[in-house]
Amino acid sequence: QGIEKYVTADTEEARLNQQKYPRPLNIIEGPLMNGMKIVGDLFGAGKMFLPQVIKSARVMKKAVGHLIPYMEKEREERRAARGSIEEEARHITEILCSLLNFQDPYHGTIVLATVKGDVHDIGKNIVGVVLGCNNFRVIDLGVMTPCDKILRAAVENKADIIGLSGLITPSLDEMIFVAKEMERLAIKIPLLIGGATTSKTHTAVKIAPRYSAPVIHVLDASKSVVVCSQLLDESVKDDFFEEILEEYEEIRQEHYESLKERRYLSLQQARRKGFHNDWLSGHKPVKPKFIGTKVFEDYDLKRLVEYIDWKPFFDVWQLRGKYPNRGFPKVFNDKTVGEEAKRVYNDAQNLLKTLINQKKLQARGMVGFWPAQSVQDDIHLYAVEEAVGSSEPIAIFYGLRQQAEKDSACTDPYYCLSDFIAPLDSGICDYLGLFAVACFGVDELCNEFRKQDDEYNIIMAKALGDRLAEAFAEELHERVRREFWAYCSTEQLDLSDLRRIKYEGIRPAPGYPSQPDHTEKLTMWKLANIEETTGIGLTESLAMIPASAVSGLYFSSPKSKYFSVGKICKDQVEDYARRKNLSVAEVEK
Repeated sequence: QGIEKYVTADTEEARLNQQKYPRPLNIIEGPLMNGMKIVGDLFGAGKMFLPQVIKSARVMKKAVGHLIPYMEKEREERRAARGSIEEEARHITEILCSLLNFQDPYHGTIVLATVKGDVHDIGKNIVGVVLGCNNFRVIDLGVMTPCDKILRAAVENKADIIGLSGLITPSLDEMIFVAKEMERLAIKIPLLIGGATTSKTHTAVKIAPRYSAPVIHVLDASKSVVVCSQLLDESVKDDFFEEILEEYEEIRQEHYESLKERRYLSLQQARRKGFHNDWLSGHKPVKPKFIGTKVFEDYDLKRLVEYIDWKPFFDVWQLRGKYPNRGFPKVFNDKTVGEEAKRVYNDAQNLLKTLINQKKLQARGMVGFWPAQSVQDDIHLYAVEEAVGSSEPIAIFYGLRQQAEKDSACTDPYYCLSDFIAPLDSGICDYLGLFAVACFGVDELCNEFRKQDDEYNIIMAKALGDRLAEAFAEELHERVRREFWAYCSTEQLDLSDLRRIKYEGIRPAPGYPSQPDHTEKLTMWKLANIEETTGIGLTESLAMIPASAVSGLYFSSPKSKYFSVGKICKDQVEDYARRKNLSVAEVEK
């Protein structure tokens, strides 16, 4: 259960029993490691839940923390006792003998890192704790880790496995680069790939062919233990790798076969079959209550709590109910995970209340609105309405259009985000909004918990920070519809309706399916001075800092909808590169 109330007293009792445990190290190697092995086995068998594993690791660290001063004292005493040359020589002999008979207590050493340009690490942290509970030595390099640092750490620590994590799509390219470098430098150890944007197909098609040693996509923490154990088990690792090679070759063949079967429209055909709204006789754009930006320097967190979507929170903790008990609060009724879900939820509520009352976290953000018109697949923004269509735009958001041919029975158009903004030739002044919000203070809070070896609350704080940022985006969008833009001023929707997107308008984000190009964030940040006014920054890979941040564009049209651009063809890549003044190679990345 990970109960830590008596761990210090129990550890001290064991330390004083020098007949059973002559040295403090014996306690770590004995009951503590044995206990963690049981925890790991139970988790692997599905008889223990992730929160319990994390709490158990916290207890283990607290016990070790109590023993460290005594281990240091023991070392000092031994050093003082080695006064003479004879005693020093005897000690060296003992060391050499012990080295000859030494058996590494760990199953293996694993280097974990969130790749360069990415700041998201909840999943990686969980994997690290779970592997540690299963007697693996884990070297966690943190976030935004460049390739050379990862490989240097692997060599210096004689790593058996490297694990890479990332959330944003540019991280996929960085993972490919790491694999290429490992091949070039002949670092032939298994490479594990994980994170929200990763997939088995991408790993098989894009990463594995670049590296001759094992490359394996790992879905979650529970799978990581099984994979690592098999990769390091001399009796099964060759067969396991052979199975992976065969499976990934099948995935590649299926992928390339599916590409052959797909048909695409030319860009011109897709534009002709795009969504064409009747702007003259249909819905007329509503003017926002202000043009320009509005900044929120210290948003009331209490306003956001009721907007928290708890399902992703339980996903972090791998507490997923089975039908009909999926989602929140139905998960509490699940026979398997319900009780543990309640405990974790109560822990979250208690921590959230403390953080809000003690002002440990701060919500900051902004919204902005500008006159706009579309020009084919792009959206032109203007400083004032009078400038619309008659002067140079102050910013352009570039769009990508669907090209994959739809089923013959499907009447859906080939969407681009610009379809939801009145076109230049309509003579109608439309509007586009944008937002950026974040929860600040999570990193500082995690540093406090890290000093206490409290991995459970580190993960809890990160998960809550992410939920608050998403809640901020949801609550602010509601205010935009009802108050700041007021195109739905009488809207009355409950939280379930908000989750089902029953409202008018959308808030798509660059880097996501409706506009997969992360570089559009640069236009947002420059146009609205986002970093200067809110403190929300961008990494070199265009991940937002802090990690608990959300940004996107606002569209008000009742006909606007989310869609996935999907794969596009060379003609659109070249056209997009020309419009953005980029090389084709840059766009293809």
